[in-house]
Amino acid sequence: MPNSASAKKRLRQSLDRRARNRTARTALRGRIRAVRTAVAAGDSAACESAFVALVKKIDQAAAKNVLHANAAARIKSRLSKACKAVKAKANA
Repeated sequence: MPNSASAKKRLRQSLDRRARNRTARTALRGRIRAVRTAVAAGDSAACESAFVALVKKIDQAAAKNVLHANAAARIKSRLSKACKAVKAKANA
């Protein structure tokens, strides 16, 4: 347990940040799951709309250091590729 006043404040801050980051990360996982579900179903319209919403949330998470910038780019890239494959398959 912290003894000094500054250490107590640090503990409070870290607990608040942890709670905020956990909710953001959980919401992000839900949106990623929605895109992957649309890809698995082969629904290009749902995939596109879910992906657009996801990209905004990923960028916000990366800006707030909830998610590393490279991890954000990697997730966006892989899901974009999957959505494009679904779209190509639907058009073919």
